[in-house]
Amino acid sequence: MKKVTKNIGIYVIIFGLVLAMVWFYNSDAPKEEKEIKTSTMIHYLQDKKVESINVTETKMTAELNNGKTVYAYVNSAVDLSYIYDSYIMPQVDEGSLKLNSDEPKKESIWISLLPTLIMIGIMVVFFILIMNQSGGGGKAMSFGKSRAKLQKSSDLRKITFKDVAGLKEEKEELEEIVDFLRHPAKYNSLGARIPKGILLVGPPGTGKTYISKATAGEAGVPFFTISGSDFVEMFVGVGASRVRDLFDQAKKNAPCIVFIDEIDAVGRKRGAGLGGGHDEREQTLNQLLVEMDGFGINESVIIIAATNRADILDPALLRPGRFDRQVYVGRPDVKGREAILRVHAKGKPMASEVDLKVVAQTTAGFTGADLANLLNEAALLTARDGKKKIDMEEIQKALIKIGVGTEKKTRVISEKEKYITAYHEGGHAILFEVLSELDPVHSISIIPTGMAGGYTMPLPGEDRMYMTKMMMEQEIISLLGGRAAEELVIKDITTGASNDIERATSMARDMVTKYGMSELLGPIQFGGDNDEVFIGRDWGHARNYGEGVAATIDQEVNRIVTDAYREAKRLLQENMEMLHATAKLLVEKEKVTGDEFRSLFDQKVRNEVLGIANEAEQPTETAENREEN
Repeated sequence: MKKVTKNIGIYVIIFGLVLAMVWFYNSDAPKEEKEIKTSTMIHYLQDKKVESINVTETKMTAELNNGKTVYAYVNSAVDLSYIYDSYIMPQVDEGSLKLNSDEPKKESIWISLLPTLIMIGIMVVFFILIMNQSGGGGKAMSFGKSRAKLQKSSDLRKITFKDVAGLKEEKEELEEIVDFLRHPAKYNSLGARIPKGILLVGPPGTGKTYISKATAGEAGVPFFTISGSDFVEMFVGVGASRVRDLFDQAKKNAPCIVFIDEIDAVGRKRGAGLGGGHDEREQTLNQLLVEMDGFGINESVIIIAATNRADILDPALLRPGRFDRQVYVGRPDVKGREAILRVHAKGKPMASEVDLKVVAQTTAGFTGADLANLLNEAALLTARDGKKKIDMEEIQKALIKIGVGTEKKTRVISEKEKYITAYHEGGHAILFEVLSELDPVHSISIIPTGMAGGYTMPLPGEDRMYMTKMMMEQEIISLLGGRAAEELVIKDITTGASNDIERATSMARDMVTKYGMSELLGPIQFGGDNDEVFIGRDWGHARNYGEGVAATIDQEVNRIVTDAYREAKRLLQENMEMLHATAKLLVEKEKVTGDEFRSLFDQKVRNEVLGIANEAEQPTETAENREEN
């Protein structure tokens, strides 16, 4: 508050000085002059209304008795001589008129310098403001200092390994670092060299930053945290200066841990950009490499860095002696997700019906951040609905909102579109259930959600580390189930399957080019990493296969997708009665659970649903009749 008040006071003073200078300038400015005709000037002289006059070769400037100043231009030297001899000199001789010199009035030096001084003052103010923003800490010349935030050990004791769930193996890797920071003499006596740097690699949101804080909290040492982007600046040499300052601070506070988040912002491969190897980012990286080499043995300063793009880091950064160890922090398994959910469920009132194990099963592929967001969204929905405790219904709503989007229950859709969506999602659901390698259906909805007209959500039975060829083929079949159902029942196709077709084509191409699952092409990888995000490295890179192979790849992708579509149509034709029953139930209820859907495989239940529906107009006939009309 004091800093804000001080800044406001400075700005007020500067504004007052500018106003004072402007007033001073205007006070000494010449009086306003009015141009008149030569004849009018002569009349003023005849009537003796002129107090003083200044005469040049072409102009007469007179100050009248009433205080006004006027001037007139003279057409010729003859006219000027006439006026001078006839009117001006006689009155000058009488003493009634004062004749001034034609020398211009000298302007004050401060007045002449005033515009320059104002501009210099404005530039100084803007420079100070810019430096305050870039330098941090409110110091104008501190932009070369490190921006690392220091968290004392007293603040970090609140976060320990007990607070980190779902990362058992990762914590075991870091316990060695904690033990060294607590008992360095044990390792020094044996001549052991503790790793200088540890690189945490994994997808975003898996807990890399959190486990680093827990490591510092467990060891009870200061914790420096900084982002890789904080080193990079537009000014040459600033990044290298910040690196030096960071390591100087770390050595002064040893033992300590330095955490660099998103190190790929400064640690990318050198020579990868268009500007060659002398840009500011590379100079910063060079300084980082030098500083990590400059550590003495067992200096009790541990560097922990995090990235989700280890493939683009410079090899010099990954060699032993710098980042000696890489720890992969992946997505948690079902047990890890359950443990994470229990951590984030603390402090939230949960209904007795909530089974976090079931929630963990339905959230395959979720990171720790995703799970925290899931429970937070569930809490928000619970508060919005006026409930006191979070139940399974609110968690399911939050899961759908995060995974698919917000349900648009108020959106008005036609009966025809409702039937089309019901058959589309019914096609997906039936194939999920009849194909052996796919997960069972958890829920089906024809309510517009997000950008989709509906969804079919499976329930993963277990976490998979890899997929077999049969799994991927069946996955493609299920993706094309909606399109196949439209063609079989509606006798037409829609744009609703665009995303399904895109995913199916991408998976088929990966089978051929990445995983070597084509019998025609064999176990060969075609193409390289297409995820490269910067230009210079692969500029001019040509594909590693010819046009003939490219044509064969396209043929294989087409064959896989075409065969899958044919198989999807065949399976749906065999289960046509089930497809009609599923569509009827979806039109009636709009949202169906997995158990409700699977009950339709019972002939009695299916006949009951179809019998109720047959009392009204058949949906197929309705669609066909509307197409004919």
